[in-house]
Amino acid sequence: MSGQPAQPIIDTHVLLRDGEKILLSQRGGPYGYRRWHLPSGKLDQGETLTAGAVRELFEETGVRTNPDHLQLLHVVHHQENGSERIGFFFTATEWEGTPTNKEPDKCLALEWFADHDLPEDIIEYPGAGLRGCLNQSGTLTLHGWQ
Repeated sequence: MSGQPAQPIIDTHVLLRDGEKILLSQRGGPYGYRRWHLPSGKLDQGETLTAGAVRELFEETGVRTNPDHLQLLHVVHHQENGSERIGFFFTATEWEGTPTNKEPDKCLALEWFADHDLPEDIIEYPGAGLRGCLNQSGTLTLHGWQ
């Protein structure tokens, strides 16, 4: 151990549910191209976790929610190729609007999937958080660590 403080990227992910269905986004960028993930993004400097989650959800899908209507379900501490991320996985308990692909340059599609019939090609890191949320297998997943 070098004793250097960790500098992980902090991500927010939002589980948007409509009954038993969950909204997933199909990536259009180079990372995870054509694979599925939750509406998500990096936290901005000076932004609270819930404000960042609300902002990312709106920027990607046009769906609006209030930070007070987010419930933290799971945290993933992810490591890959020497970089670290900490992902906070929320569910929106109340929301309004019709999901629309607001970032077609980064997103190929938005699609609802039954929570018991999710696609196989979910990106591993958000997939670990999604499984943690659905399985209620505790509040923390360590992903990619040796």
